[in-house]
Amino acid sequence: AIFAGLQEYVEAVSFQYFIKTRSLISVEEINKQLVFTAEDKEETTNMTSNSHDKQPHTWSLKVTPVDYLLGVADLTGELMRLCISSVGNGDIDTPFELSQFLRQIYDGFTFIGNTGPYEVSKKLYTLKQSLAKVENACYTLKVRGSEIPKHMLADVFSTKTELIDQEEGLS
Repeated sequence: AIFAGLQEYVEAVSFQYFIKTRSLISVEEINKQLVFTAEDKEETTNMTSNSHDKQPHTWSLKVTPVDYLLGVADLTGELMRLCISSVGNGDIDTPFELSQFLRQIYDGFTFIGNTGPYEVSKKLYTLKQSLAKVENACYTLKVRGSEIPKHMLADVFSTKTELIDQEEGLS
């Protein structure tokens, strides 16, 4: 159960990092955030003093490269939802930025291909679906964007997303 939790943590932290920096957080940076220290009070046996010595204790948790990759794969779904919601809010620049970013992630995953762990290749399919939805949104914005009033863009994309999901058997 801890591996699924770590993957969700990677997804959340990388999404927050992307929102702030528009880039992908490294596994090293995530692991730096997972070092915890606490002070423990120990009584000394000194007769002349009742002082307490504080000794720091350090715990750390390591995200493995596989858990990092699986968390990043889950991140792509959040980025796809960000794309569609930004279109609904009238932001037509974010989908093109997200399309490039998701393409880079997808290219990295295809480089790993079937040589990686089974779970990575399994999530590659979902990643490809998210990329296709974002690219479809960009295509629609580029080709039909001037024809569709901004207040109707959200309806157009929610309908298209439902049709794509039905075609792929997800709904």
